[in-house]
Amino acid sequence: MPQSPPDSDRPSAASAAPPSADGRPPRGRRPGPLAVALVLLVGAVVGLGSFTFGYGEGFSYLSTDPDSCLNCHVMQEYHDSWQGGSHRHVATCIDCHLPHETIPKYIAKADNGFFHSLAFTLENYHEPIQIKDRNARILQESCEHCHEATVHAMSTTFLAAASESAAAGEVACIHCHHRVGHGPS
Repeated sequence: MPQSPPDSDRPSAASAAPPSADGRPPRGRRPGPLAVALVLLVGAVVGLGSFTFGYGEGFSYLSTDPDSCLNCHVMQEYHDSWQGGSHRHVATCIDCHLPHETIPKYIAKADNGFFHSLAFTLENYHEPIQIKDRNARILQESCEHCHEATVHAMSTTFLAAASESAAAGEVACIHCHHRVGHGPS
């Protein structure tokens, strides 16, 4: 019976496999505990995020349907008042409350969606809901966008005063026309 060579003469498994094209030893190691923990953490975040997005009807927020605002029960009053407003036939929620350019629109949607869901989940919001300064600026820009011909016809003195009012936190258009979008004009 032939004898096998001693262990020192036998090539090891790592040296038996040829090195890869870049000269690194072949893979065959098990992932370390840090890699396993990272994969589990990413999986948990993706899984929880997917569940929350589905449960919260996240795809509805990608639409222009005003009914998507009703996913949050606190918005019912605002939806109802919009239906009684003069703009109901010409503008939806996003026409007034989001920028008109595509990328800024989705940035604002993501920003508002995150902070709205956080506030509603933690029940940490003011009633009645108050518009934030950045959203008030978007609202003012939307008024000016749709009513560009009227705004253009106004004097530059009035526009300068309106811009200063908007910068100070008072949105010029809704100062006088606060019921236009929501409720009887």
